[in-house]
Amino acid sequence: MKNIFVVVFILLSSRLIEAASNDLLNKKNEVVQASLVTEAITIDGLLNERVWKTAVGVSSFTQSDPLEGKEASERSEVFLAYDSDALYVAAKLYDSSPDSIVARLARRDVETNDDLFGIFLDPHYDRRSGYYFGVSAAGNQYDGVLFNDRWDDNSWDAVWESSVNINHEGWSCEFRIPFSQMRFKENEKHTWGVNFRRDISRKNEIDYLVHIPKNEQVFVSRFYDLVGIENVKSSSSIEILPYAITKAEYLNHSANDPFNDGSKYSPGIGGDLRMSIGSNFKLNATINPDFGQVEIDPAVINLSDVETFFSEKRPFFTEGSTIFNFGQGGATNYWGFNWGNPIFFYSRRIGRVPQGSIPDADYSDVPVGTHILGAAKLTGKIGDNWNLGTIQAVTNREFAELQTDGNKNKIEIEPLTYYGVLRAQKEFSDGQQGLGVIATLTARDFKDQRLANEINKNALTSGVDGWIFLDSSKTWVFAGAVGFSHITGTRERIFDLQQNPQHYFQRPDAVKFKLDSNATSLSGYAGRFVLNKQKGNFFFNSAFGFMSPGFDVNDMGFLYRADIINMHVGAGYFWNEPTASYRSLELGGAIFRNLDFDGTTNWSGIFHFGNFQFLNFSFLNWNLGLYEENLNSRITRGGPQIMYPSIMEISLKTSSDSRKNFVYGLVAVTGGSYGYPFFWHLECELEFRPMSNILLSINPFYERNNEFSQWVDSFEDPSAHHTFGKRYVFAEMKQNTFGAGIRLDWTFSPKLSLQVYLQPLIASGAYDNFKELAEPKSYLFNRYPITNNFANQEEFFIDPDGNGPSAGFTISNPDFNFNSLRGNAVLRWEYLPGSVVYFVWTQTRSHFENIGDFRIKKSFDRLLDIHPDNIFLVKFTYWLNM
Repeated sequence: MKNIFVVVFILLSSRLIEAASNDLLNKKNEVVQASLVTEAITIDGLLNERVWKTAVGVSSFTQSDPLEGKEASERSEVFLAYDSDALYVAAKLYDSSPDSIVARLARRDVETNDDLFGIFLDPHYDRRSGYYFGVSAAGNQYDGVLFNDRWDDNSWDAVWESSVNINHEGWSCEFRIPFSQMRFKENEKHTWGVNFRRDISRKNEIDYLVHIPKNEQVFVSRFYDLVGIENVKSSSSIEILPYAITKAEYLNHSANDPFNDGSKYSPGIGGDLRMSIGSNFKLNATINPDFGQVEIDPAVINLSDVETFFSEKRPFFTEGSTIFNFGQGGATNYWGFNWGNPIFFYSRRIGRVPQGSIPDADYSDVPVGTHILGAAKLTGKIGDNWNLGTIQAVTNREFAELQTDGNKNKIEIEPLTYYGVLRAQKEFSDGQQGLGVIATLTARDFKDQRLANEINKNALTSGVDGWIFLDSSKTWVFAGAVGFSHITGTRERIFDLQQNPQHYFQRPDAVKFKLDSNATSLSGYAGRFVLNKQKGNFFFNSAFGFMSPGFDVNDMGFLYRADIINMHVGAGYFWNEPTASYRSLELGGAIFRNLDFDGTTNWSGIFHFGNFQFLNFSFLNWNLGLYEENLNSRITRGGPQIMYPSIMEISLKTSSDSRKNFVYGLVAVTGGSYGYPFFWHLECELEFRPMSNILLSINPFYERNNEFSQWVDSFEDPSAHHTFGKRYVFAEMKQNTFGAGIRLDWTFSPKLSLQVYLQPLIASGAYDNFKELAEPKSYLFNRYPITNNFANQEEFFIDPDGNGPSAGFTISNPDFNFNSLRGNAVLRWEYLPGSVVYFVWTQTRSHFENIGDFRIKKSFDRLLDIHPDNIFLVKFTYWLNM
């Protein structure tokens, strides 16, 4: 397979010398004119002001869907005006069937496939970034940021005004976008980039002023020029968002618990600050933040050695976070095959669950998270093309209160901690090249030596990333990133760090690394390089990446594993012109290989994928993976390599027309090895809209995992000569999981909405046929003589060699039955622009037993009988613009 990689890479890379026959970037841009307005404009959607009758508008929209490149089926007229404080947008959206306009209420930024109008702006005129603002025919607002030419992020929320009006000619809308909400250079005369979009739901039609072919992975770089804006500045206003909160918690508790009598009441105050620094920078700061209004994380069953990744939901960290993306600029496709891209800044580390161990006690009071004392974020631009972002945060020292035999004491479980990240990126030659740097620092102050032996003292990471387009049409791009990490701590801590699942330095058959009990630091390096074809129906992607055994960014970032060398070559073709059989078709595939730093191949195979859109706008997606037999160095969790059999995996997904009031989708996944039982996963995705302002979505799923070699534990035993003095114990496991994600969005008005989220989860695992690895680099096992009579015991003794020299060992019963029901309801009322009141109810129920039975009805009955934990919260915020 190595030869295949080399040949394919050379053949495809040789095509880079091809220059585009038509260099679109050198094409003269069209111009959109904005008019100065001196009269007051009322944002009511009626367009009665004189400026809208005299301003020069644009109307030449082109379809992107369903008939790409054709003239829009309905006429649209858009006008722009401005004064010293804001940009005004007015759109007349004519419709031959105004009674068929789709207008459904929804929460802000929630896509509903309604009729919609939006504006895209590139105020910095860097041809790679910007903002977007949109409104549906029902008045729902959409906004966000644009970056990396064609990517977007809707977590950014601006304070702006909009209004719509449906009439006999169609519908119309007006926007008022304050200049204070955007960053741009101070100039006497401004030139921005601009584009407009209109969606006509019943026709599944999407129209743009600037049409970009689907086979070109660009967007911002093709905008028209917006001219006419003169003598305006990005306001230096100060926005203050104080908050007051009250929380009532009613929790399960033990009798005579001195720390928890079943109820707890906690008021609080804090605030956020947004402040312009010059015309190009924005400072966000928060003191004593509270994020009680965010959606609860789902329950998960994780039997692997890899940490579960949860997405960030806290507004302070999500807004404007794209500047901190590292290693994924320039190229718009970053395929990964068993490559867990290291995230240098994972904001959920700030305010994380305390990491310190807690001694056994009769009663304990442990904080569920680390309190953030304060945080500040500065983002913006220096000069024409330098993007800069930094976050500084300090979290409190946290303690657990314990009581044993009537004696109370406090122990430190999380030290006072500083988190800092700095990100800078510069673009050259109109985005033809880019260069960026990132650095993060985590520093902790310990008062308890016990804790210092459990948590890293300091952690520093740094990296450089960039890209270069290899032709003037920006068809081919080469992108890459390299990074470095350095962690310090006590000898005890670094010794433990070397043995965690990211590193496994204790592996007895490793060559390039060994455990070092005297080390007080751990360092490593990583890198990844990508070659991507970004235009045309033929697409191509290849990558080469590596992470050394000592690389670790987990103090402030997220890392699945180190000690990996990863590579792939992939290509495919996209048919985007509708035919008599389909609307679009995409076929692609790749070959890939993973090695460790000893040069051992531990993952390789071929992958095929396809996407098919039917004429009725429904979809079918499929994936097929064939993975070769390879040595695996992770299944034994720090033990010797094991020969893992070849695997086949197939997945299918179908979804119906998303415009309808009832939308369904089906997902089916199966896979396994020849001669061993297969796993499978079935999921149904349902969306139902009984009324225009109510959306109910239910995603039930059932999963069956028949695992032939499920990890159980390892035990020291000098008599285990064939496996380096340890016995690595496995079992066959039948795991059943049933769950669902249930959401209700009830929008009473664009400013008042109710969101309910509910997640039931029932999971069981029945272990049988316990066994140990017979010899390294094999898939052979020695089975233990354990019968099902032991299934309901908490633990059982195993003598692996009968009358042999082994002393034997005790295994805790790994069978499990876990039931969980968790959810929350959030009523959100924006009573004034930027000012919000939240009413939140969160409830959790869970139950665990050491049995492997899977009984859905019994589990649900048990959940309903359990006394829940309830948290009620009211949060009041008020936006001040000074």
